[in-house]
Amino acid sequence: MEPHENTGHPRRWAILGVLVVSLLVVVLDNTILNVALRTLADPVHGLGASQGELEWAINSYTLVFAGLLFTCGVLGDRAGRRRFLMIGLVLFGLASLLSAYAQTPGQLIAARALMGVGGAAIMPVTLSIISNVFDPRERGRAIGVWAGAVGLAVAIGPILGGALLERYWWGSVFLINVPVVVLGVVLVALLVPESRDPQPGRVDLLGVLLSVVGLVALTYGIIDGGEHGFGRPLVWLSIVGGLAVLAVFIAHERRSDHPSLDVRLFRVPRFAAPVVIVGLVFFAAMGLFFFSSFYLQLVRGYSPLETGLLLLPFAGAQLVFAPSSAAMVRRYGGRAVAVVGLALTAVALGGFAFVGETTPIWVVLVFFFLQGTGMANIMPPATESIMSALPREKAGVGSAVSNTVRQVAGALGVAMLGSLLSALYRADIAGAVHALPPAARDAATESVSGAYAAAAQLGPAAPAVIAAANASYVSAMHWVAGLASVVAALGILVVLRWMPGRVTGPAGAPVGERELAATA
Repeated sequence: MEPHENTGHPRRWAILGVLVVSLLVVVLDNTILNVALRTLADPVHGLGASQGELEWAINSYTLVFAGLLFTCGVLGDRAGRRRFLMIGLVLFGLASLLSAYAQTPGQLIAARALMGVGGAAIMPVTLSIISNVFDPRERGRAIGVWAGAVGLAVAIGPILGGALLERYWWGSVFLINVPVVVLGVVLVALLVPESRDPQPGRVDLLGVLLSVVGLVALTYGIIDGGEHGFGRPLVWLSIVGGLAVLAVFIAHERRSDHPSLDVRLFRVPRFAAPVVIVGLVFFAAMGLFFFSSFYLQLVRGYSPLETGLLLLPFAGAQLVFAPSSAAMVRRYGGRAVAVVGLALTAVALGGFAFVGETTPIWVVLVFFFLQGTGMANIMPPATESIMSALPREKAGVGSAVSNTVRQVAGALGVAMLGSLLSALYRADIAGAVHALPPAARDAATESVSGAYAAAAQLGPAAPAVIAAANASYVSAMHWVAGLASVVAALGILVVLRWMPGRVTGPAGAPVGERELAATA
């Protein structure tokens, strides 16, 4: 092939810009929600949501999103990727309107679940379209830009959310999605070409049902146990039942001739190792973002806008380093880049185990920057490795698996680390608030937000309650940060054992095709 020959679409870079806009609406929503958690917990200015309800506000979106990604990837490949992208954007916009005007935490959780349906239709087709319109030699660079867009949304979301919360009611953080959706629909209709898989698979409805039921049951048990204690039979019935359903799901997928999750893919190291790494990193990172929002806004007293600005080092590092990581992979190999990224992420997460109530804020900013730099050097090489392990026409499968693992791991990270945080917080503060009136005692032991709400009604006793709540929360945060760091560090072992370094193969044939053939 001549050096200047290119099999990509003539408008591929403009199309990538449109996909970035579509992606922004999905990522923007979750990063905005992080700074709104404190406001949503406020009984006066928000919905009075408990910590468990806040975890569900995050996880109802991510679990529905993850459960439908496989199906939406197949349906997008079958019915048309552009069509599915537009359907997803419209659903996401409608669900954003419902979220903005929710009157109870339950209504918000339900609207967020509908938002997950829209997100599931959007996310897999963006990567599928990239793989379809770009020459394989440019795909890594395009995915780097795609990952950089995630960094941009991470940067914009908290600041935009904080600015909206300082001027308007909490629903404005969801309402802001609507103009982005409108712009996305118009640009997709004008620029993005329609594409399909010439040999689409059948939809595995039973597999989708089993995966959603299993994940929801498992997550419900973890969150409910963290909020109300693990001593009740219902909690363990939910956890064990969820695991059993997921085991049936895996067995079904192994026997199915049209699985939603092709388990033989996990025999290919080039595919399996980066999927596991992505899962470990997002498990740890999403848990950290959940507790850091309360730490910054309550323990340290920053406003939502100031909290958004404090997250800029994380976002800025993503923005700067993600687009250049593809070049780093070509120069040093994916294994070396991923190890460095994981090490930086583990150090940053572990650093929060030493952050206290009076730690200079620049120290926190350094940890955010290190975490952003680490994740910027994990996600693009991992995503490129996952995508290039499959033939181009099956790109929907690769994007669905990688995004499903990321969403499920993030949801479990919020659920498990959030539950651990709740349990440790309650155990620590119980002795300090036992003499309070029953209603105030229950609120203070439920969460740090509840303690602040109770303190507002206690007069002279308020400073002691707030001091006890801050100390208990920081102590719990230290344990959770340490565990998150260990989880991220496990990724280093996975990389060193299973992820290849520089991988080369014949032009035009993804290495994964040969590896898959060998495992058939």
